[in-house]
Amino acid sequence: MTKPEFWEIPVRLEHHTANPESGQHQQVALKLTQLTERLTAITQQHRVVKFATSLAAEDMVLTDAIASLGLPIEIFTLNTGRLHPTGVTMIDTVQAHYHLPMTVMTPIASEVESYIAQFGRNGFYDSQAAKKACCDVRKVQPLNLALRGCDAWLTGQRREQAVTRSELVLEEFDTERQMAKFNPLFDFTQEDIWAYLLVRQVPIHPLHHQGYPSIGCDPCTRPVKKGEDIRAGRWWWLLQESKECGLHISDETIQELQSKP
Repeated sequence: MTKPEFWEIPVRLEHHTANPESGQHQQVALKLTQLTERLTAITQQHRVVKFATSLAAEDMVLTDAIASLGLPIEIFTLNTGRLHPTGVTMIDTVQAHYHLPMTVMTPIASEVESYIAQFGRNGFYDSQAAKKACCDVRKVQPLNLALRGCDAWLTGQRREQAVTRSELVLEEFDTERQMAKFNPLFDFTQEDIWAYLLVRQVPIHPLHHQGYPSIGCDPCTRPVKKGEDIRAGRWWWLLQESKECGLHISDETIQELQSKP
């Protein structure tokens, strides 16, 4: 049997209930034990830990684990002002499902106005510089504000997601923000993620059922087609190596990747 592409998995799961005796349940139990060990160790080693969630599949795995274990990790998300309507609704869905607070960070209004005055509301389509500036205003600056006062933060990044993440490790040092950064799902596979969501009945972002494996701002994200890379729907007008917004990769790294033959 051929390996299902990402966009096929949520469609298959929508009408399927896993057998409690199946290997899928055993797989999830093992991954949850591994995740529990990682998250617990992080909270023991750091005073204030925060988790930035995009509400996509990987981040919902971490949200479920944090909520289930009752760990002292503050969860926040970025409402960029350009999210798909279902993304805004998903924030309420997650809060209601887990009965936990979630801080919603928004861009500084004056910064957005300045960007629009210089580039236009959709200027990010016109150049790499405009795209970078938009991501900085709507995502990077709010993230930096959210991370004030903490000494470690978590992401839902995985090695399989992009060429820029192929050498991802569990723990790294965020030189941009001078703090520890953890990627607890760095070695999880696509199958691990979706098995977890299915078995533990975790809320799934509606856009995943519409062919969006990666979820970002509405005008910058589209569904992927069969045979495409899972990041193909993000900033599709840019080079594959450029598909990062600045939250997880520096300009120097992007330039290095672009210079490779």
